[in-house]
Amino acid sequence: MTEPGKNPRLRYEEGCLGAHALNLVGDRWALLVVRELMFAPKRFQMIRAGLPGITASVLTQRLAQLAQAGVVAHDAVLGTYALTEAGRALHPVLRELCRWALLMPGHDPRMFISITALMISISATVDATRAAGSGLRGAFLSGKEGFEVVFSPQGAPQVVAAREPRGDFLLEGTGNALAAAVYGPGPVTLAGAGLVSLRGDKAAAQAFTDLFSLRPQTRSSSASPEDNAQVPGLSST
Repeated sequence: MTEPGKNPRLRYEEGCLGAHALNLVGDRWALLVVRELMFAPKRFQMIRAGLPGITASVLTQRLAQLAQAGVVAHDAVLGTYALTEAGRALHPVLRELCRWALLMPGHDPRMFISITALMISISATVDATRAAGSGLRGAFLSGKEGFEVVFSPQGAPQVVAAREPRGDFLLEGTGNALAAAVYGPGPVTLAGAGLVSLRGDKAAAQAFTDLFSLRPQTRSSSASPEDNAQVPGLSST
């Protein structure tokens, strides 16, 4: 029987801070739920749409556990879930996991990726040295989710959720098609093949996507954690 005041889900009885963090967000799907909420509040079904392998019951459990941990808050009136300040502070964790994953074999970019996951990944795959001072502004749209991306003076992508995203160009398509535009053949080629919609400045779109690569970025060309502070986005309800 669980002792009063103790977390019934405690798995690591250690004083290690890493173990404590894993007790809070280490369950399967937990960090991916956080990922899907990183830029904007969402309703249950929209969260689930970004996690096609999760069941409704498991998502319900994870949201409840993350709420208990102080990472997620539920607005019963609007029917939305949003990250708390503690939840938003996990963005650098997700970014560094992406950077680490670039070094590890086995990644298959053809598998499903949500547009929100793509927005997280670009913070780990940008060539910040080239992005700094570029002045480029990208807009991305997939279904009801839209994002605007600009670069900090240090070249870090600054991502903001937007209902009607605007930029030098607008790329629209599925998460996988947008990822292919960023990391693969490029936006102009994919637009010509009808796989994405490209509106606006085609040269700017190509220049923007040329700043990202799935090859590991060196520390000298990647942004520092301080440069990646995220701006809370608009609700995508």
